[in-house]
Amino acid sequence: MARNKRSREAREAVVENVDGGLAELIPDRDRPRAWTLLVDGAPQSHVDLDDPAHLAFEYQRRLGHIADLVAPPGKPVHALHLGGGAFTLARYIAVTRPRSTQQVVERDAALVRLVRRELPLDAQARIRVRGADAREGLARIADGWADLVVADVFSGARTPAHLTSTEFLTDVRRVLKPGGYYAANLADGPPLAHLRGQIATAAALFPELALVADPAVLRGKRFGNAVLVGCDRALPVAELTRRCAGDPHPARVEHGRGLTDFSGGAAAVTDAGAVASPAPPPSVFR
Repeated sequence: MARNKRSREAREAVVENVDGGLAELIPDRDRPRAWTLLVDGAPQSHVDLDDPAHLAFEYQRRLGHIADLVAPPGKPVHALHLGGGAFTLARYIAVTRPRSTQQVVERDAALVRLVRRELPLDAQARIRVRGADAREGLARIADGWADLVVADVFSGARTPAHLTSTEFLTDVRRVLKPGGYYAANLADGPPLAHLRGQIATAAALFPELALVADPAVLRGKRFGNAVLVGCDRALPVAELTRRCAGDPHPARVEHGRGLTDFSGGAAAVTDAGAVASPAPPPSVFR
């Protein structure tokens, strides 16, 4: 039985069972209409209904920088989001690039219902939500439709194996327009074998790559998120570096020879050998 613990006046947490586990919407005490979504204790999204352009999580801010560089400022884009959460980046694009057309693919139907009810989307935003597995939803997208494909899919705080392979990225390439961007939120810790493998996998499909992460994560000092971006054309690395270095959560950008060296000769992942990303240590979410 789902449990709803909210008091509208007191802004208490909303706690409900969803398909993927126990979802919690925790009110942000510093922002009157902002909430953090957790699933089984793992933070998934932060949304400010009064200011959808506000991105709180480090990895969301880095995805936001990439979304800002997909096209000239304010120009509408076609964006595909694999993994929904609370639709944070879709909301961001809707307000920073009005008239954009966006599709969100999220398999957890109960989570979608919870988010739609408690954190409703702007009725004017052109955001369509499809209930499907990310790879199945990707297969339904027309060739050359997307300016941006964002992969931010976690099940039990791990990226499912079938979303880590060259076969998966081949379909991503199919739906991207020429010059379109692929951006993936990846999570790993020492010895960073998963992250290195994902770089090698993306390199098999995209001639241009960049990786954005906290330097401590790149040095293998702690478990954390890294955002990998790929394109068939030169990336605006200098501008991305400037934005990430000046962010409230500074990050390093690796590209070119530095990124190749970082991958350490890792092999590309195929469906036959794919495994889920490693589980984060319990201390990460404490």
